[in-house]
Amino acid sequence: MIEHSHLKIIQALHQNGTLTEAANALFLSQSALSHQIRYLEKKLEVKLWEKAGRNIRLTRAGELLLVTARQILPVLEQTEQTLKAFAAGQQGNLRIGVECYPCYEWLTRIIGQFIEQTPDVDIDIINKFQFSGLEGLINHHIDVLITPDKVIKPNIIYVPLFNYELVLVMAQKHPLSILPFLLPEHLADKTLFIFPVARERLDILTHFLLPAHIETQKLQVIESLDIMLKLTELQRGVCVLPQWLADKNNMAQKLTTLAIGEKGMHRQLFVAMRKRDQDIAYIQKFIKTGQQVNI
Repeated sequence: MIEHSHLKIIQALHQNGTLTEAANALFLSQSALSHQIRYLEKKLEVKLWEKAGRNIRLTRAGELLLVTARQILPVLEQTEQTLKAFAAGQQGNLRIGVECYPCYEWLTRIIGQFIEQTPDVDIDIINKFQFSGLEGLINHHIDVLITPDKVIKPNIIYVPLFNYELVLVMAQKHPLSILPFLLPEHLADKTLFIFPVARERLDILTHFLLPAHIETQKLQVIESLDIMLKLTELQRGVCVLPQWLADKNNMAQKLTTLAIGEKGMHRQLFVAMRKRDQDIAYIQKFIKTGQQVNI
């Protein structure tokens, strides 16, 4: 019978690459880990790993067990955390995933209010994923995902939070500031600051520039919003933000915004969750709180 400890062993072997590092991660001696692996292989009558130079590599059987570990371990971990929350007198543990900078900014606006209203719910905020936020939701690494991207998947539902408009942000004296609205060709020779996300998730590219067969002169990745806005203010480039976020961060009134296209670029922010979790009271409270916040 495959046990919880066996799944943790195969996951540690995959994540750490060597027997020594896997043993350290599991707080075991190397000999103890080797013994447990040999016991498991003998029990299953199949080899799970093999040497690859100084490292180790999972066999096909090991890879199959790893898939199972990735599916089951997060569920067990969440159940354990929720049970601990129950034991401490709490309703549960809500793990919130955010996968875009504006999503995180929005969350900072509502999280305090939500915690005040639900003090008996423990909160974890996760903004770094091994693969994607949606996969994190599907595989039970998180309970809800804040995202502007609605990707239809079985057993996943999306609840709208609010509508917003994406705008081009630039210095007040930037040459583009005199235009009534932005056309794709206006960005052909401009430096565009972007957050560190996959290009296929940038609306300014996928819904505006690429359909017009326009490429910007330069895409420059900036992790900090403050730095991005400072460089924009100094006319080193331009950036795209939700109108509400641009307004919030233009305290010195040194920046201005421009509609993207004649009709503007309008988007929605969603809460994604697993269907079976949609009736959980504190998740419903989180959604209601988010919908009531005035952006």
